[in-house]
Amino acid sequence: MSPRATVVGTGLIGGSIGLALRSRGWHVSGVDRDDERLSRARAVGAIDSIGFDAESELTFIATPVGVIAEAAKRALRETRGLVTDVGSVKAPIARLVDDARFIGGHPMAGSEQDGLDGANPMMFEGAVWVLTPSGGVDDASFARVRNVVSSFGADVVVMPPERHDALVAVVSHVPHLTAVTLMRLAEGRSQEHGALLRLAAGGFRDMTRIAAGHPAIWPDICTQNRDAIIDVLDELIGSLTSVRRIVADGDRDALMERLERARSARLNLPSSAPRPSDLVEMRVPIPDRRGEIATVATLATDLGVNIYDLEIAHSSEGQQGVLIFVIDAGQGDRMRDGLIQRGYRPSVQSLE
Repeated sequence: MSPRATVVGTGLIGGSIGLALRSRGWHVSGVDRDDERLSRARAVGAIDSIGFDAESELTFIATPVGVIAEAAKRALRETRGLVTDVGSVKAPIARLVDDARFIGGHPMAGSEQDGLDGANPMMFEGAVWVLTPSGGVDDASFARVRNVVSSFGADVVVMPPERHDALVAVVSHVPHLTAVTLMRLAEGRSQEHGALLRLAAGGFRDMTRIAAGHPAIWPDICTQNRDAIIDVLDELIGSLTSVRRIVADGDRDALMERLERARSARLNLPSSAPRPSDLVEMRVPIPDRRGEIATVATLATDLGVNIYDLEIAHSSEGQQGVLIFVIDAGQGDRMRDGLIQRGYRPSVQSLE
């Protein structure tokens, strides 16, 4: 029998989730305030049926951030299974949806195309998908959600909601506002110099590409994550002021130091998963209590360790289980030492 899911919000991300689920054998129901979009979602194969499916094992909330909490609470009432969301702000939602069946999430993926026109079952392949479980979520529920989104090809990262919001302000929200500001600056100057936008080649286009994203989602994001965004904007303004001073003073050494540090950091951004021969399997006995998997997964994030696969084997006595996960061999010692420091007794073996 096919597993069953519901997707609430059948736009770009919701449509892509529906397509990804159906390509993996799930029966997917769709919910949307726009009946025409629902009909189109079914026509393009993103959903099988319309309306909440009470038997859904998992419901994805893919609405604008401002209405996620309301939609999640309804999904918890209408279905018996787990509920997750895809919003780019997590802490306000976690405070409003305090339920052991809810696990916050955020796939950091998208498209320059709007709505179902950009929906793609491969959208999450290689993308980071953040999960922000609360303390009330049991291990089996967390592992199920993690394994489903991991099956889409996503790289799952686990962290507390507040930390997510602080970090995403740096890597997503403020970069978008910066791109918008640069584009506005160029557009204003182009009215004086008609050739300016024709000169906008590689670097400028790369930096402002995200400004082409759908604008309707951003007022809610900026409201929900206002404090973190303001903090990062203040830091960015301070850093730009410092760069302005360096340029004005003609300080070549200081400028080169900034350029070289930025280049090095950019070249060292994480890449995709390594070959199986470069992986190890780690087994960690864990007590049978809520939140242990989330605790270990959050530790991996803190240590900069990527978990590529994860499962839990329960003891027949029911007092403990064994958490089994696969990581980069080069990160094995770091993860093992971190676990030992926290009282765990991990074992490591090569996959060769």
